[in-house]
Amino acid sequence: MKINKKKFIYLISPNKIYKNFYYNLRLVLKNKKISFFQLRLKNYSQKKQIIIGKKIKNICKNNKVKFIINDDPLLALKLDADGCHLGQKDMNINLAKKILGKKIIGITCHNSMTLAKKAIKAKASYIAFGSFYSSQTKKTKYQASVKILNKYKKFSKTPVVAIGGINSENYKNLLLNNANFLAISGYIWKNKKYKPLQAIERLK
Repeated sequence: MKINKKKFIYLISPNKIYKNFYYNLRLVLKNKKISFFQLRLKNYSQKKQIIIGKKIKNICKNNKVKFIINDDPLLALKLDADGCHLGQKDMNINLAKKILGKKIIGITCHNSMTLAKKAIKAKASYIAFGSFYSSQTKKTKYQASVKILNKYKKFSKTPVVAIGGINSENYKNLLLNNANFLAISGYIWKNKKYKPLQAIERLK
């Protein structure tokens, strides 16, 4: 998977698709720093996710942003998404590969080098470490530090995504410490100070 250093944002959807979400998404995705958009809707039926996913996929395509589905390779296949992100409790990567072929498959590795090595061995497209900071999007059990990013980079070229509580105050530290992509959600969609477009523009 190619890494464009200027396109370092891995944007994750809000937990709920609100009224003017698509309008905001169009504005935000015009920003040239976004590589991926992940659809992560835990409390929606698959039928609803397919309707939402089709709309988002078109917006992503128009802005040359890779469209990723969280947790569900079968939904990724139905939507013909660019790939899927798997947590440790989700489908096994080898089975996901049988479903999705050569599409992108990323793996959550929390704060564990053991899990990262296992994911690399299984030829994951990227691995994700976190949570680096406290997150308002998701309750986090695992705490990661920049040490793991630097340690990881010594033995693998597989891209790494940093997750958890990332905002305009702390993002540079992660990029300086070998994170290829930064997964961001709450800072964009739940920001009390800035609208989504203003929030993303602060990540220079």
